[in-house]
Amino acid sequence: MSDMRTPLSRARGLGSAKKGTHHFWMQRVTALANIPLTLFLVGALVVHAGADYATMTAFLGNPLVGVVMLLLIVSAIYHMRLGLQVVIEDYIHGEASKLLALIANNFFALTIGVACCVAVLKLVTAQ
Repeated sequence: MSDMRTPLSRARGLGSAKKGTHHFWMQRVTALANIPLTLFLVGALVVHAGADYATMTAFLGNPLVGVVMLLLIVSAIYHMRLGLQVVIEDYIHGEASKLLALIANNFFALTIGVACCVAVLKLVTAQ
């Protein structure tokens, strides 16, 4: 089998980073995990539509509900980070701009994820 790479590519030694398959599968796994988790969230919001603050905090303070919400947060934030990474890598062409955007994407996802998890944990531990 002949090598299909250009001579310049062979000289630079740049090739696959071997991370594409893992990235692809993690997007699919988190997408599948988000389906039942999001359905739980939507169902809970429909059932508690019009509920007062005390009822909602009591519901969200339930440890089982807290675990499901934490799973949703982690899965959704990770899925978001992976998706935005693909968009950044595909549409930002300057290396410095791409690197800064990827760093910002990671910090944004971490900040939002931690803030959401702290809020859920605060509700659960207050009960």
